[in-house]
Amino acid sequence: MSEPIRLKHNGWVVVADGTKALFLRNAGDEKFPNLEIFKKETQDNPPNREQMSDRPGRLSDGSNGHRSAVSEADWHALAESGFASDLADMLYKRAHKGKFDEIVLVAAPSVLGEVRKHLHKEVTSRVIAEIGKDLTNHPVDKIEKLVLASG
Repeated sequence: MSEPIRLKHNGWVVVADGTKALFLRNAGDEKFPNLEIFKKETQDNPPNREQMSDRPGRLSDGSNGHRSAVSEADWHALAESGFASDLADMLYKRAHKGKFDEIVLVAAPSVLGEVRKHLHKEVTSRVIAEIGKDLTNHPVDKIEKLVLASG
């Protein structure tokens, strides 16, 4: 088993899913951590079925009179990707201003991968751990235990 994560005082933990991000700061220290939420970001992203039109479009296959259905965009997935990009941009701006020296990223594996694609090197150089779990709906004390015990 690996060592637990040791997050310095004022180190950040960002817990995200495709529509919500919790920003937590370690008000304690490496030995006695105390995570506190200091910011929440949310995006309204209803399920894809609520964002789609009634029927897929149709295209003519040529002069033979056949028509083929055209699949619609997955609006829900596109919105999640946009949220990941926005989150990465927020982290870059805060890192550039020196708001954090260390950060732990926690998200479902697919969301973590999407965020990772958009991270600037100024943020990636400060990432001390990544955890592929969706913890956005957990209470802070559970997040603290699960995140800092990981490693």
